Amino acid sequence: MKQIRQLAGQTAIYGAGTILPKFLNWIILTPFYTRIFVDQADYGSITELYAYVVILNVIVTFGMETGFFRFSQQNNSFRSVYTTAFLVVLVLATILVSGVNLFIKPLSELIRYEENWQYLSWFSIIVAVDCLAAIPFAKLRREERAKRFTILKLANISVNLLLIIFFLKLWPALYESHPDAWFTKWYDPELKVGYVFLANLITSISVLVLISGELRFLGGPLKKSILRDLLKYSAPLVIVGIAGAINEVADKIFLKFLLPESDSAMKEVGQYGASYRIAVIMTLFVQMFRYAFEPFLFARKKKDGTEIYSQIMNLFVGMGLALFLFTVFYLDIFKVFLGPNYHEGLEVVPLILLANLFVGVFYNLSVWYKLSDLTRYGALLAIGGSFVTIAANFILIPRIGYMGSAWATILCYFSMMLGSYLWGRKVMPIPYKIWDFLMMLLVALVMFAVHKWIDPGTDLIKYSINTVMLLSFLVLVNWRTGLMKIFFVR
Repeated sequence: MKQIRQLAGQTAIYGAGTILPKFLNWIILTPFYTRIFVDQADYGSITELYAYVVILNVIVTFGMETGFFRFSQQNNSFRSVYTTAFLVVLVLATILVSGVNLFIKPLSELIRYEENWQYLSWFSIIVAVDCLAAIPFAKLRREERAKRFTILKLANISVNLLLIIFFLKLWPALYESHPDAWFTKWYDPELKVGYVFLANLITSISVLVLISGELRFLGGPLKKSILRDLLKYSAPLVIVGIAGAINEVADKIFLKFLLPESDSAMKEVGQYGASYRIAVIMTLFVQMFRYAFEPFLFARKKKDGTEIYSQIMNLFVGMGLALFLFTVFYLDIFKVFLGPNYHEGLEVVPLILLANLFVGVFYNLSVWYKLSDLTRYGALLAIGGSFVTIAANFILIPRIGYMGSAWATILCYFSMMLGSYLWGRKVMPIPYKIWDFLMMLLVALVMFAVHKWIDPGTDLIKYSINTVMLLSFLVLVNWRTGLMKIFFVR
């Protein structure tokens, strides 16, 4: 109980540094964007280009964060591992920026951004700078300096929000009221969504400057053995990461190329991307958990048995399903965060919520291959999932549009979760309470079906029924996981 409580505490602290900034981003920028960009195609560009960023981030960081956690545990190697990991990322970041800017014209033509080719140059720098900052942030996590981690993450989102509001609201207003003033002559009304990307570029550079104090720790002795171990361990994780990134964002890229009506494709991407933002609440919950779970996992190793991983899994599933129900039960309230032009795609939200929950279960199940140094098996699972993603998107998008992307996402993550569970039983048997998992999932789906298909007549009755069902589900979670004991019994 004490160890799970400690993990929960770390999850909450890292949540302040990971979920809170992104929650602020979601609660402020999503309503802002979907009202500023009335044309869904503009928001579609934001959705699509940031999808490429997710994939590039995985490639440039090259699994060095996890590799750093793995090998910095060894005596007298912390500084050397830190320095080596940072230098690997620095080399890859330099290659990215140079390569993109050298081949900017064919790349912009390839993804149909010929008129806005400068976006690609900006994004190459954003990815490079963010990845360079990732290793110092990993160092803060490794040293359990959660408060500094949180402050820097909050600074990140604060700077970005201020710049976005200035570029998209204040500066255009000043331009209209004082078109000849010196402080408005650099404003370009044609740039539109480009100001979103420019704000991100400035923010990323600012955060790297703020965390640069951690770079003073660089300079440990460089050893070929450390580099070899890092690359050997992390390379399979890169494959996992790339496959995972494809599973996460490929739908937003494929939509433009696979939708039958190309003229409206970017509008569909914008509609889907905006609704996907509602479901990001589950993504944030999973990421918050993962940030705390990874250091916890490598600090324990195998020495204390496997029962605790079963308890953690049960608690994670119960809380994740409660979050799923909370979101779908009150979706009519959540949708006010979207502009009126973006409500059409909300039907994808339940599917994406469940898909993201399956991602979290997959992270829980990664215990067996991470602690056994069998990360190549995790790579194979993720690759298998990416094949499901690509095939399902190609089959379903031309037939049912962005709903096909949502179904592809849930099929992918379910197959990865199931495959990891079955494979892990052979390598490192962990006594997961699979019947508790299935029971909680079945009850949650039945409650969702009641909410979806039974019309109580009035909003008051509907929300009353939903609230009773949610509280009942929390009672079930407490019964199967001992939730109250974990947090309130000393």
